[in-house]
Amino acid sequence: MILRAPYVTDRYGNTTSERDWDRAAKTTVRRVSVQPDTSAEDTGDRPVVVTGWRLVTRTGADIDLTPGDRVVALGRLLDVDGDVARWTLGGRHHHTEARLKEVNG
Repeated sequence: MILRAPYVTDRYGNTTSERDWDRAAKTTVRRVSVQPDTSAEDTGDRPVVVTGWRLVTRTGADIDLTPGDRVVALGRLLDVDGDVARWTLGGRHHHTEARLKEVNG
């Protein structure tokens, strides 16, 4: 499932860069693969584990996924990490890939 939250508007009517996740639109997506990617740990002031995931669509499929969205997959809440890659082959869309990340700590 893809979650896309609207931007918060401040008391002066200006759009901020903060998202309102309580009002996020939900879009169900089927037949995509979400696989483990990389992970890293940081033991600074508090322990943090960042786990990477990779989302890949089937051949010929594209999904409406953009940076700033979130994905619910495998019982996890994942943030889109960077740009979404749309691969072409012979001038036609082949598949879509996105890096996702989960931050705990």
